[in-house]
Amino acid sequence: MLAFVYRSPKKDEMYLYLTQRDQFDVVPEALLKVFGEPEFALQVNLAKRDKLARENIEDVKAKLKDEGFYLQMPPSIHPDINKKVN
Repeated sequence: MLAFVYRSPKKDEMYLYLTQRDQFDVVPEALLKVFGEPEFALQVNLAKRDKLARENIEDVKAKLKDEGFYLQMPPSIHPDINKKVN
């Protein structure tokens, strides 16, 4: 499964994955407004990978199959925010 990955010019580290290059008609218009004009970043063959750097590859594949796109949000500013304080 090929994925075409675009970066957001408005939000650092926000990426949009598509199953077809430049086919943004599957992405809700409201999301594209927030995302900005997508900038092509890379093409990745998900079938030849076991994992991705920050996302669960099975979740990405499922969303791409079901919805035609996957939105990768920026990492949390405070990754330890949900950890208990001793």
